Amino acid sequence: MTTADVKPKLVLVVACALVDVDGRVLIAQRPEGKTLAGLWEFPGGKMEPGERPEETLIRELAEELGIAVKEPCLAPLTFASHAYETFHLLMPLYVCRRWDGIVTGKEGQATRWVRPERLRDFPMPPADEPLIAHLVDLL
Repeated sequence: MTTADVKPKLVLVVACALVDVDGRVLIAQRPEGKTLAGLWEFPGGKMEPGERPEETLIRELAEELGIAVKEPCLAPLTFASHAYETFHLLMPLYVCRRWDGIVTGKEGQATRWVRPERLRDFPMPPADEPLIAHLVDLL
């Protein structure tokens, strides 16, 4: 078997574009110690075994940002498919305009509300970058 025969591991991650009443999108900065530290991303996280994407987002948004989201408030928008060196990432992106609570970086991460057309001003992981165009078109 050659290295060309080895398939990279598929990693399923779910992301959310939280949109406030002014049409701005929330991004969070990956904290020190994490892969791709310092880059900005849409909040979310890895799916746990047996978990649906919406369940993952509800859990991750509560853990990371201290907000409560109801499943009907999550609308799928698009997805990213990106080959990193050691794995392949598949990442659905949902949009959410309604939640309970105040967005707070619970893991020490910086957060920022950004107009969609300014998202490209922030360095992002390669998988997140193609999602920006969809948000600009939507908002």
